[in-house]
Amino acid sequence: MVSRLVLILGDQVSPDIAALREADKGTDIVMMAEVADEASYVGHHPKKIAFIFAAMRKFAARLEGDGWKVVYTKLDDPKNAGSIPGEILRRAEEFGAQEALVTRPGEWRLIGLLGDMPIPVHQLEDDRFICSESEFQSWTAGRKSLRMEYFYREMRRKTGLLMEGDKPAGGQWNFDHENRKPAPDEVHHSGPMQFTPDEGVEEVLDLVEARFADNFGQLRPFHFATDQDQARRALSYFIKHALPRFGDYQDAMLNDNKFLYHAVISPYLNAGLLGPLEICQAAEEAWKNGDAPLNAVEGFIRQIIGWREYVRGIYFLEGPDYPRRNALNHQRKLPALYWGAETKMNCLSKAVAQTRDEAYAHHIQRLMVTGNFALLAGIDPHEVHEWYLAVYADAYEWVEAPNTVGMSQFADGGVVGSKPYVSSGNYIDRMSDYCKSCAYKVKKKTGQGACPFNLLYWHFLNRHRDRFENNPRMANMYRTWDRMDEGRRDTVLAEADDFLSCLSSGETV
Repeated sequence: MVSRLVLILGDQVSPDIAALREADKGTDIVMMAEVADEASYVGHHPKKIAFIFAAMRKFAARLEGDGWKVVYTKLDDPKNAGSIPGEILRRAEEFGAQEALVTRPGEWRLIGLLGDMPIPVHQLEDDRFICSESEFQSWTAGRKSLRMEYFYREMRRKTGLLMEGDKPAGGQWNFDHENRKPAPDEVHHSGPMQFTPDEGVEEVLDLVEARFADNFGQLRPFHFATDQDQARRALSYFIKHALPRFGDYQDAMLNDNKFLYHAVISPYLNAGLLGPLEICQAAEEAWKNGDAPLNAVEGFIRQIIGWREYVRGIYFLEGPDYPRRNALNHQRKLPALYWGAETKMNCLSKAVAQTRDEAYAHHIQRLMVTGNFALLAGIDPHEVHEWYLAVYADAYEWVEAPNTVGMSQFADGGVVGSKPYVSSGNYIDRMSDYCKSCAYKVKKKTGQGACPFNLLYWHFLNRHRDRFENNPRMANMYRTWDRMDEGRRDTVLAEADDFLSCLSSGETV
């Protein structure tokens, strides 16, 4: 009789995952399954589904090569139960297993489903992270606000990354002031390393093409790494060819360059093909060897041991209701332009088209273009959350919800951010070349052709004045608004209302 089933999920393709360490290779059976429920609880991008399935299949083969007994259910297997709980029960009956092991999932939804099983499913802590849930809870104790910067410093001390004794390398913790250069005239980098699909990946692509043809997103061409060796090659390529310029231009955006100097390794990190420390140590080594400047390496490492660890801590600290919070009571439906409908706003058109084609957009495109517009326009944050969860290859709820519900939409009321991340068109103009080829005029504040971001920015501040006017970081903006001529304020609000009415009615805006 089999002792236990060992469930490995699609974002747990790590050879040192907790469930495997706890398991007995001689008596336990590893089970993996491509199931309809996980592939469709939101309309995932076809590239995302294909990446996960291909990585799962290759990982299962690796485990078999390492001596594990593995049972693997493909999506089109006629015996497929269609859900993770259903597959556990099917395999338990098949092999006579009385219990199962799993590393704790990164979504409250699935944690709950596994907790309600008729057989025991033991959920082990996912220790692939630098900061455990209990450590994060201890860090939050007694704090009035949970700002990432102070958490990040603790992670630097804990890991020793970019530390010189008990002091930060270079004499400061954060080099953000050097990492906000506007878009360069030229980018001397061809983008992230690309991989030609092998026969096994092509089989997955054919399956996804047949089953998810109606999902938003282009499946082909497909160039993601799908195993650990490829992911490590992609990391090495980034460290050598792009990291030196990453810091300078990490916030920049260009019409004709999707990637600039970004790594595009977050899908591999979040699925488990790469680990956070190996990534950060590789970047630190480049700095120590004189191959990358400190501002680039610090900014890159901060995204991983600072922000990524922080948002995971927030997700599990705040609980299962977090993704449905709506502190600003925004109720407008997500407009069709997020699914590729025509828009005259070039920045949104570019960001959405890139998302459709690549299942990727970098953090400023997500925060200050698609996210900024959704917040200014008062779009329902849960719909925004589900869109981000669906369309990006690196999106799992633990990492995506705090970024969207918290950072981007301020729907958590200020748990993550001390103020909402809103801006007029000026920020986008400064950090990109989008505005030069837009139908709207970014320098125009009102009237025919005025940039919608300019109108919506003041409309947002006006309608949420009671909440934000006493925020020290926003007081200057309210003083600027109050100094405007009353007639101009009325014009701004009326034109913003007209724009929002057109948006809600489905007109092209």
